[in-house]
Amino acid sequence: MNFTSPRRRFARAAVAGLALTGLLAACGGSDSDSGDSSGSGPVTLPFWGWANGQEAVVKAFNASHEDVKLKYTKVTDQLTMQKQLTNAVKAGNAPCLVQNTAEYVTSWVAEGALADITRYVEGEKDKFNAGSWAGAQVQGKLYGVPTSSSPNFTIYRADIFEKYGIEPPATWDDFIAAGKELKKHNIKITNYAGEDPSTLEVLAMQAGAHWYAVDGNSWKVNFQDEGTLKAAEVIQEIIDNDLNSKLSFADYAAVQRNYDKGGTATRQISTWQMAGMVQNFTESFGDWALSPWPTFTGEAPKTPAGTNLTGSVTLVTEQCEHQEQAAEAALWMSTDAGAVRTMASPETGNGVMPALADSEAYVSESISEKLLGKNYEPAQKIVTDSLGTVTTDWTFGPNWTAMFTEMQAGWAKVVNKEQKVTDLLAHMQEWTVSDLKSRGISVKG
Repeated sequence: MNFTSPRRRFARAAVAGLALTGLLAACGGSDSDSGDSSGSGPVTLPFWGWANGQEAVVKAFNASHEDVKLKYTKVTDQLTMQKQLTNAVKAGNAPCLVQNTAEYVTSWVAEGALADITRYVEGEKDKFNAGSWAGAQVQGKLYGVPTSSSPNFTIYRADIFEKYGIEPPATWDDFIAAGKELKKHNIKITNYAGEDPSTLEVLAMQAGAHWYAVDGNSWKVNFQDEGTLKAAEVIQEIIDNDLNSKLSFADYAAVQRNYDKGGTATRQISTWQMAGMVQNFTESFGDWALSPWPTFTGEAPKTPAGTNLTGSVTLVTEQCEHQEQAAEAALWMSTDAGAVRTMASPETGNGVMPALADSEAYVSESISEKLLGKNYEPAQKIVTDSLGTVTTDWTFGPNWTAMFTEMQAGWAKVVNKEQKVTDLLAHMQEWTVSDLKSRGISVKG
């Protein structure tokens, strides 16, 4: 959607705490030496990422470290990262450090691509909120360091809503009704990019769906449970009534212009997506406001924690010759006060909420007063409140990357009205079970 304590309830992959056998195929991990850094020069660690602000963080790291240096390569986006990392792992030249999000950790562990860095970082656990820390784990082992959390909410054009007498949607029924009113004025209420099925994922998650679950020593797959079908109904009504734009994020500038000029009036996002708005808008600064993520009618507030709304992690690869230094560098980027502030700001970084135990202290820094104007102060409460409603029981399966890629193709057909959401779900049920079996993974579904 381009997109734990009661006050710090964050996303976690449920597999992280499972001490079960036979659930992952070909799980990698090395206990070999992390590398000798006593050569003639500093150890250089290749680092791939896509987030704004990382260049500045790398520069600060290099200026403050003599024996270890980071060599940064900026990747286009999250999905491109998965493809490029796949190629690099196969070629045997994976970078030492990789930015990623929690939903991909299990898949990369199953591929044997990540290093177990537990012994290097486990003593720092108390510096992070529990959910984000768990997101860097699979079966109790750490494969990276969490970098961010993702409180989720709606951002909307307050001036447009006020002009047409529309209240910020409290429920998905309200959202659809608002979309129908905005349609009368040639305005779309949301944008569904044909390559991004995260909309379906996050609404299903919010509705209580469980696409993957652990049943004994097997994975259970269910893309057609009650929660998923409830989410599908909302999405289908939006598509059937032409309430959504269909702009691809392949032309990121065009998407941002559309929001800026009022062609689309809302987004369900986290703090980090606001950075792209700040950096690309020219006309609508001060016209935006925040409201809670819409609920399903009659249900308590609950926000999703999946896909690109999930907190990020800095992963260490198995092919890295200096895993200890890589783990220490990842820790520095997630805990150094200057680095955290750089990434938290939508002006200097990516507007991400830190994964730290005291992340609420960064709410005011992670949202843009320039974008929100008079709505900046009340927006802080919306963000803080959303930290306490995040889904905590979602499980990312061991073939998540492949599954999401398959879903992308079907989602494009859904957006273009070539098939229904329920058709896609039926296909994903059959395909996912078959794919897991082909990998030698025990599965029910």
